Amino acid sequence: MSEILALTATETAERVRSRELSTREVFETYRDRAARVELNAFTWVAEAPPADEASAGAPLAGVPLAVKDLFCTEGVPSQAGSRILEGYRPPYTATAVAKLARAGAPLLGKTNQDEFAMGSSNENSGYGPVRNPWDRDRVPGGSSGGSAAAVAAGLAPWAIGTDTGGSIRQPAALCGIVGLKPTYGAVSRYGMIAFASSLDQAGPLTRTVADAALLLGHMVGRDPLDSTSVAFPEPIEIPERDDLAGIRLGVPSELSEETEGIELGVAGAFRATLELARQLGAEVEEIHLPHTAHGLSAYYLIAPAEASANLARFDGVRYGLRVDGGEGLREMYERTRAQGFGAEVKRRIMLGTYALSSGYYDAHYGRAQKVRTKIAEDFHAAFERFDFVVTPTSPTVAFPLGAKLDDPLAMYFNDYFTVPMPLAGIPAISIPNGLSDGLPTGFQIAGPAFSENRILAAAHALEGAIGFDGSAGRAP
Repeated sequence: MSEILALTATETAERVRSRELSTREVFETYRDRAARVELNAFTWVAEAPPADEASAGAPLAGVPLAVKDLFCTEGVPSQAGSRILEGYRPPYTATAVAKLARAGAPLLGKTNQDEFAMGSSNENSGYGPVRNPWDRDRVPGGSSGGSAAAVAAGLAPWAIGTDTGGSIRQPAALCGIVGLKPTYGAVSRYGMIAFASSLDQAGPLTRTVADAALLLGHMVGRDPLDSTSVAFPEPIEIPERDDLAGIRLGVPSELSEETEGIELGVAGAFRATLELARQLGAEVEEIHLPHTAHGLSAYYLIAPAEASANLARFDGVRYGLRVDGGEGLREMYERTRAQGFGAEVKRRIMLGTYALSSGYYDAHYGRAQKVRTKIAEDFHAAFERFDFVVTPTSPTVAFPLGAKLDDPLAMYFNDYFTVPMPLAGIPAISIPNGLSDGLPTGFQIAGPAFSENRILAAAHALEGAIGFDGSAGRAP
């Protein structure tokens, strides 16, 4: 069992193909550990492995997959971390999950998350907070905290999550693993329970960059069920690069180690990684992305506005929780939504509804969309001179449970470095780059649309040079 847990997903797949391991053995190892280790990372775990060994010959070789609760999975609870969908079992499966299953990755379990992906700590779940495997009194990040904690703790060989403003990359940083947000439209959103439709994107959370590339390669592609999805221009390649010769890295002064509020240990790890990049042959230069400083403000108008529309469907009529009583239909709506939604979801619905209301639309939502356009233009100009933009992933390491739960502005600041990329629709990856006070830090690499192969190659080279040891997160 310990031998299997020490393997990466790619290594596990190779062992299965060579018949050194069976898919049943791998599945039962992770299932048993997921049931034994108390992190509250899962909301549901499969009882039995796949019925046969046919998946062993598939590209992903039967290596089991943890899936964020936000993805619909046929006949399996898909609750988006919310009590309003408690027990909901969809009649269909999300495209991304179905594609990975066809490629040979059976469903291991559904992972806990912030309710409807609204949060940066995984404390907003209707099913209780997830704990960080590096320190169980601290948060794992959010909203894909269950997926990140499961991979970091060795409860799953790999996982998928969703990223709206940083919900893959930020928990990856806090848990010491790799998290990739693809280009908007690269992965189908069909079957993902929507938060903010113009921002949401699915992606992998893994222990290594090579694992992320392997998983992503079977997620991307045009889906006729999602009109916003597009054909990926090239196959995803497993990265092998071990240097950064000829690579130009831009460090935005607005998103750097000098940002107000960033912890000293995080800033130090970032500087050390930049020096390592120089040693690998990269050119590192300061740049300016002047409008990204307003990214957080724009995001927290655009995302709640879209959420207020998307979550209107949860009304107690068609599916999910229904609280009867009162005088009529309107009171049933009010009772259902009051009891079914948590505090953070209610806050964002109200904020978004206000931003879209008559007389305020242009002043708030309309202006935020203009800022979004300016941020995209900033990145476009930067990529004319630089291959990638690099930043810290999170301004802090994992913080104690409850430390920011009653301070929304402090909680939202955790997304400061990650929200500009989804606003611009571009891909970005977070890789672990060290420890601060014994807790992981993250290094973010962002590139132009559909530059995933180049991002993965650069991240792989840095990963090898950093030599991060994540075994502490997999302690018993």
